[in-house]
Amino acid sequence: MIIVIKSCSPAAEIERISEEIRRWNITPEKCVGQDKVVIGLVGDTAEIDPRQIQNLSPFIEQVIRVKKPFKRASREFRYSEPTDVVVPTPNGSVTFGQNHSLVLVAGPCSVENEEMIVETAQRVKAAGAQFLRGGAYKPRTSPYAFQGHGESALELLAQARVVTGLGIITEVMDTADIDKVASIADVVQIGARNMQNFSLLKKVGATGKPVLLKRGLAATIEDWLMSAEYILAAGNPNVILCERGIRTFDKQYTRNTLDISAIPVLRTLTHLPIMIDPSHATGFSEFVPTMAMAAIAAGADSLMIEVHPDPAKALSDGPQSLTLEGFEQLMQEIAPLGTFFGRWTQNHRATTTPKFAPRVSSIAGV
Repeated sequence: MIIVIKSCSPAAEIERISEEIRRWNITPEKCVGQDKVVIGLVGDTAEIDPRQIQNLSPFIEQVIRVKKPFKRASREFRYSEPTDVVVPTPNGSVTFGQNHSLVLVAGPCSVENEEMIVETAQRVKAAGAQFLRGGAYKPRTSPYAFQGHGESALELLAQARVVTGLGIITEVMDTADIDKVASIADVVQIGARNMQNFSLLKKVGATGKPVLLKRGLAATIEDWLMSAEYILAAGNPNVILCERGIRTFDKQYTRNTLDISAIPVLRTLTHLPIMIDPSHATGFSEFVPTMAMAAIAAGADSLMIEVHPDPAKALSDGPQSLTLEGFEQLMQEIAPLGTFFGRWTQNHRATTTPKFAPRVSSIAGV
């Protein structure tokens, strides 16, 4: 349930309404938008008549019951205003959100060694990325596959940040590692396999760090938003949703199926920013540029692209990784499309005219 307060209402009156709500053993959460103040009511509101609340004050414009199971993640909870997730980085704050420029995240699946991660960070930054992604702890299907270098890889990510000023996104897999990861990461990632690890979600939410929540391998959109609800309920409003492909019946030609339709669906359901990971979704580097452009056209707020100096020698996920040169080319290709949709700014360095025909023509209507 949410209470919409009339514009220009006195702050003292808003606080009085909140105090009245607390007496009903309900927690009020105030959201200040551009034009409205909204008070979200957290708790068991099933037996409360909205007219009871409406009668509390003449400054209450409207009382709306949120029927969806995900309360804080619902669009209604923010009165249809999108959330901006602002992440401080050494190069300045970067904002993930619907009304902001596209945020570009790039880097290898796994941090392998110092030379590799620093070179990759320097090159992707020069091409226009604002964040470096790289796995220190890697959940793998096989127990015999490379699992990441762990804490030593976190130190290498920290070094890459010092050299380049890029923000760092890396995954946490275990509650025991949260403090170590959060001390390095500017955004803490919850991977697809841990999307419903509720203990991990609650503890990551309690850190206050921005959280990137990847969609589970076979998760419905409601499953995904309910997982986001765990993080939001822990008091952390800074959640970014990442679609990375879901399991379907065709495993021969792509690794997963990228659910582009999730973008417009999520826009109707939630206020949270949306990232697309075309690398994990397709599993093959040759399909990544087309899916990246499709994501921009559909309204994604951010892209996560896997990049490796030598994909053939990568310790994990080489086939889906772009080369450094491939990422630079991709940035030039998507610049016209990002500009067309108003998601490209001077902060993106890769804005030079391409030396080749961009793939924009492959997208209908553009």
